[in-house]
Amino acid sequence: MKVGIVTCYDNNNYGNRLQNYAVQQILKKQNVDVETIVNDSIKQKRNLKISNFFQRGIKKLYRIVFETRIVNKRRRNFEYFTNRYIKKTDFCITPDNIKQNLNNDYDYFVAGSDQIWNPNWRLTNIDLLSFAEGRKRIAFSASIGAREIPKEKQEIFIKEIKKFKSISVREKNAEKIIEELTGRKDVMTLLDPTMLITIEEWDKIVKRPKVLNTDKYILTYFLGDLSNERKREIKRVAKENNCKIINLLDKKSKFYTTGPSEFLYLEKNAFLICTDSFHACIFAILYEKPFFIFDREGEACDMMSRIDTLLETFNLQDRKYSGKIDKNMLECNYFENYKILEEERKKANEFIEKALKN
Repeated sequence: MKVGIVTCYDNNNYGNRLQNYAVQQILKKQNVDVETIVNDSIKQKRNLKISNFFQRGIKKLYRIVFETRIVNKRRRNFEYFTNRYIKKTDFCITPDNIKQNLNNDYDYFVAGSDQIWNPNWRLTNIDLLSFAEGRKRIAFSASIGAREIPKEKQEIFIKEIKKFKSISVREKNAEKIIEELTGRKDVMTLLDPTMLITIEEWDKIVKRPKVLNTDKYILTYFLGDLSNERKREIKRVAKENNCKIINLLDKKSKFYTTGPSEFLYLEKNAFLICTDSFHACIFAILYEKPFFIFDREGEACDMMSRIDTLLETFNLQDRKYSGKIDKNMLECNYFENYKILEEERKKANEFIEKALKN
């Protein structure tokens, strides 16, 4: 049996690369031949961002040269991870250029995980597997990542979602949206695939960053903005606990070029994790580290539904930042949470086993 994974293909995001790897490993346990189908569903929007950049005017040359160099180095580290750990096709498909006979090359197509159905920045015919027969379509912890599907995209969404053989999603809100729009009542909410991989399995690809020269640090990973008030609170905790702060998205930091394997190491060994990232929360739970999840500031501030589902599933709502980091929360015991994790893993494994049966 041959299975093709169709997911967000982003060599610039830790969660994206690690969930892609996780889906691959989960499917391999089902004794199937699996590979990721490289796709470029958001090429046009990326080009638009580049165009807008130049329309705003070119900034100081040295800054452009510096940022280009460091961004390219970061991307190369992500590409290295992809090339080493993820089996992928030697061709790339786009919404306007689907490989001929692609449907005939695979027994099943798995859409997910990650925000493959987010209508704010993708939700193309590729993401909905419109090129494949309905009986071959499986959604595995797919995420919508938005509160609703806009009216202009509802027709194509409803049409294609109805054809799927099996659907599981990553957040309760996505399950609700699909049921309301299509009438399907067979949709399941499952864990993100990264949580279905054991710590022992993740540790096989962990790598210590060469630039790490301390054993006590607070890891910060914010995809949205970070207010001065929040920065001051994190600095206060770092000072009181004699910690350094590692900011993974600070282009001036030597950690900015950190790849996915090094990201796992930093999560595993952090004193505390402060983030607005879904996957940073996940690995904090898996590695049993104290963490605080912050509501995302700035753009995309309504993308918290999947995090809310995660915290509710594991009874970790107290990990949401409420204005102060209490020192009592710097220690944690995940014993009861791991009991929940084992039950959720069983449910997810049963879903994929059933979905792959003819």
